[in-house]
Amino acid sequence: MRDSGALDMISRGLYRIAENPPLGNPDLITVSARVTGGVICLISALAFYELTTQIPHEVHVALQRGAKKPRLDFPPIRTYRFTGKSFSEGIEIHKVDGINVRVYSPEKTLADCFKFRNKIGLDTAVEAIRFYRQQKNVKINEIMHYASICRVRKGIQPYLEALL
Repeated sequence: MRDSGALDMISRGLYRIAENPPLGNPDLITVSARVTGGVICLISALAFYELTTQIPHEVHVALQRGAKKPRLDFPPIRTYRFTGKSFSEGIEIHKVDGINVRVYSPEKTLADCFKFRNKIGLDTAVEAIRFYRQQKNVKINEIMHYASICRVRKGIQPYLEALL
């Protein structure tokens, strides 16, 4: 079917019907289908929720500590190791082009950005809070809950007070 043109290959072992409209976000779909235990996080989650101006060049994926590192040729991924509640809480499942995509909630993503501020940059985390503030449904208590789990409550609180 692939050779006849009825199927398009998205990634190794992942195909779609050629007549279907193009995928809205093929990188997230590929990673979600191939890395079943992973969760889209950090800059990729910020881009998913439109909380950043950055365009991620890699798909950022959270894996539970001890999980096997995925081997993907394309798209490029960057993995982060999470443990316990830091990994399991705040996961939302969104349907993107018919595929379930696991993404951390915006509030959990903000806390994670401060946890990994040395890797992604403090300016990215502060920018995300600014964009989050512009949304109508701001949930400070949830942000602080996830900040406590990620152990960044004291680090994020001054920025929340100043920007919100």
